[in-house]
Parts: sequence; C-alpha cells; structure tokens
Amino acid sequence: MRDVTKLKNIKRNKRHKRIRTRVKGTTKRPRLSVFRSNRHIYLQIIDDSKGKTIVSASDLEIKDKLKNKKKTNIAFEVGKLIAQKALEKKIKNVCFDRGGYKYHGRVKSAADGAREGGLNF
Repeated sequence: MRDVTKLKNIKRNKRHKRIRTRVKGTTKRPRLSVFRSNRHIYLQIIDDSKGKTIVSASDLEIKDKLKNKKKTNIAFEVGKLIAQKALEKKIKNVCFDRGGYKYHGRVKSAADGAREGGLNF
C-alpha cells in the first residue's frame, strides 16, 4: 500500500515540475498555488520574482463554519476566502498552478470559488 502512495507522489511531483516550467508568478500576475492533503486544502498567492507568499488561506481558518460539509464545498469556500484576501491586497489577476493534481474535484472547486470571489485567471 505504501509503495502505491509513494509512486503516486513521485508522479505528481513530476507533473508539478513540468507545470512549473511554464507557470511563473510575477509582481503584476502572481501564482495561485494549490496543495491538498487527504484532510485539508491550502491555497497561496505567490510572487515568484521576489520569492514571497503574498496571501494564503486554508480550510483550517474556517473549519468551525463548515463542520459537516463535503470536501469540495469546503474547497469552494477556501477559494472565495483567498479571493477576498487577494482583493484586499489589490490583486485581481493570477495564474493558476494546480500543483500537479488533476483539474478535478477539490482543485476545480477551489478555482471556481476563487473566480466567484473576483479573481481572474
């Protein structure tokens, strides 16, 4: 069982590196990065030219509000939360980095939430 999980992570890391050669965050258009674990989802807006995280959000910040929801619904709310934080910092345009994951399920839901919150990508 552990070998299968290790193999999946190796494949995801290869895909992530391939994506990162094309997706770069700048000061004008930072990168919206997604990381998901089995339990949680984390989103960051990163300026790669400076190597700084500008804004971050995760489901840990809103866990009381969304106690008995599905993971995709929680990811949608986290996407809206990061969009709200980004708009406070006057960031509207971002490039989406799916982190080697398929654009499906929680990753897609987080992107939809960020779009509904006001981010363009």
